[in-house]
Amino acid sequence: MQGTTHIAGVETREVLHAKSSACPLCSFDHQTYLFLRHGARVHRCANCGLTMLHPQPTDSEILSFYERNIGPDAFASNGQLTSSFTEQDAANAYVSRLRKHKAPRSRMLLVARKEHPFVTAVESAGFQVETVLDMSELRRTNLAEEYYDCAVLIFQLEKSSRPIDTLEQIHKALKPDGLLFLVTPSMDSWSAQFLRSQWTEWRPENLYYFDRQTIQAMLLRSGFSHIEISNDRRRYSLQHLYGRASTSPRTLLTSLVQAICYPLPDQIRARLRMRLPASGILVTARRVRRRDRPLLSIIVPVYNERSTFVKTMEAIIAKELPGADKEIVVVESNSTDGTRELVLSYQGSHGVKILLEDRPKGKGSAVRTGFKHAEGDLILIQDADEEYDVNDYDALIDPLITYQTAFVLGSRHIEGWKIREFNQQPGVTAFFNLGHLIFAGLLNLMYGQRMKDPFTMYKVFRRDCLHGLKFECNRFDFDFELVIKLLRKGYTPVEIPVNYKARSFKEGKKVSAVRDPFTWVRALAKYRFSSIYHEPEQLGDSHTAED
Repeated sequence: MQGTTHIAGVETREVLHAKSSACPLCSFDHQTYLFLRHGARVHRCANCGLTMLHPQPTDSEILSFYERNIGPDAFASNGQLTSSFTEQDAANAYVSRLRKHKAPRSRMLLVARKEHPFVTAVESAGFQVETVLDMSELRRTNLAEEYYDCAVLIFQLEKSSRPIDTLEQIHKALKPDGLLFLVTPSMDSWSAQFLRSQWTEWRPENLYYFDRQTIQAMLLRSGFSHIEISNDRRRYSLQHLYGRASTSPRTLLTSLVQAICYPLPDQIRARLRMRLPASGILVTARRVRRRDRPLLSIIVPVYNERSTFVKTMEAIIAKELPGADKEIVVVESNSTDGTRELVLSYQGSHGVKILLEDRPKGKGSAVRTGFKHAEGDLILIQDADEEYDVNDYDALIDPLITYQTAFVLGSRHIEGWKIREFNQQPGVTAFFNLGHLIFAGLLNLMYGQRMKDPFTMYKVFRRDCLHGLKFECNRFDFDFELVIKLLRKGYTPVEIPVNYKARSFKEGKKVSAVRDPFTWVRALAKYRFSSIYHEPEQLGDSHTAED
């Protein structure tokens, strides 16, 4: 099908109907059809959840749709909205965010509509806007490599027919550690969740729809890290809402807004303003060096494990990972049974990093120390007690390597409810299994989840998930703290069955049936409401999943 009319900000795409339907993020070739909206078929990847239009409409099809349903001047009218009070206020908020992130003031690449008020706002703030392009122009432009200090995309990435290629193009154009700031509609936004099929962002020119996990995965795959995401809140005037409704694809919602606003005089529409959650998310990231293969950091906290440490360590060293390299970060907490000497025997071994603590502060403290020294793209926690099988590594890291998810739990509890069996100790067995059900149920109830085994040792996630989070628990309540804070940041774990053989207290189990449950209850209550970030004034509570 041949189209000839150019639409500002929409990348030219005339023959994409015939292209493969493989997901551009995870390459999975099965998509779930969701619904037909405004003449376009909306699909979702069955693996990673990326939502997209397939087949992608051409420029001529988009233009024809708007001419039939709204009028020939739809795009021109929509462009005029960028000069509205709402867009000007949003532009100033974007500039403030750049300042908070200490964005360089020189050589900015801006991908936005030419008439967007951000151009004037950012230049007035002292930033040098070197290049201004919309998405269709960006695709046709060869940008100088490592030239720009900062790149800004305002409601453009969703219009790219190849968002990974677009992000990689910008990655090459940015200097090392260059800042990327983008605004894009979000499937996690309040408006998308509440309005569903009436969401005004269902537009034929928007080819992709991201949520927090898929946009992070896109950025990580494209060579960005230190990703921060927050919800956009805007001050709307009735005039702006009326204009948007008039130039948007017609739905029950847009028709209702037009009916309410139409009788009001223009002055009233302009003066009535309110601050509301918007459809967009604000995303910042930094350009980093990309590895040829992902690196897995295996954090091994060790205290008084003389009988099991060597066997566990040898199994980890011998384990080959076809899809990743590995580093082993051993944190030894001044054992009293000779374990430290065994740990020191691995000093200098290839891929092994030894960290020595002066006194035992608890498993949580040791893991937090490991986090600070881990350099991998992926992180996995491994105890030295032989309860878990290192041969499960492949299944655990595969969803991360393929960008299916950012957070994996190795579940001992997928089938049946008994995850612990202690020989000749039926009372202890029942006590711990029942306790697991109670605490897992409380966590699921309080945080809106359906996890089977949130307290498994095998917690595996992308290292970037930890960015901005603060941790404080020292004992086994750290298992609660870590899961809760990842949930609140917006990550929903995928649970994968793993092998497990529980050891008894006689064999060295360290959890206290008297002391630790009280710390677990405290963690459940405290982290439901307290800030989870190092700098809440910068990152904002809007990071949290419940927003």
